[in-house]
Amino acid sequence: MNRPQERGITTRDVVLVALFAAIIVALGLVPPITIGIVPVPITLQTLGVMLAGAVLGPVRGALACGLVVLLTAIGLPVLAGGRGGLGVFAGPTGGYLVGWIPGALVTGLMVKYWAARLTRGWAKAGAILAACVAGGIVVVYALGIPWLSVSSGLPLREAALGGMVFVPGDLIKAVAATLVAHGVARSYSMELK
Repeated sequence: MNRPQERGITTRDVVLVALFAAIIVALGLVPPITIGIVPVPITLQTLGVMLAGAVLGPVRGALACGLVVLLTAIGLPVLAGGRGGLGVFAGPTGGYLVGWIPGALVTGLMVKYWAARLTRGWAKAGAILAACVAGGIVVVYALGIPWLSVSSGLPLREAALGGMVFVPGDLIKAVAATLVAHGVARSYSMELK
């Protein structure tokens, strides 16, 4: 039987995954802001998704988000507003929640294979920002908006237009995630996994 160390999983990996899952959960303590256009609240948790991918890399970032999704599925109130349980997945936010995993994965892949190879500070920061937007916004919306349409009975076009109200706030989160990830990359030489 293979021991975890032989497969490349280290104690540090486990700790980082748990830490970033805790960060995502902690960001859910900020009360959600509901808007009347679509039945999906504005939360800070997508900031954690972007940070997980940009700081940890594709695998650990996706695992951190997967851990939060798992905790939600077993009923723990880890989402903004104290929500949790399988019912969340059937509701209008279910697609966004599931989208966190591939969102962090795409962000991490872009940072690992593109941004990390750049040496200039502003070019690297721009690449990290592009990765956060691609994974944390485009990928998450690509799963969230269709599910919002299905679960709420809204036509896809209306769900997409309603979802655009989140873009300005998510762009601000992408900038914040970029600043943190760029600062971490400059301060620590951590291998992106």
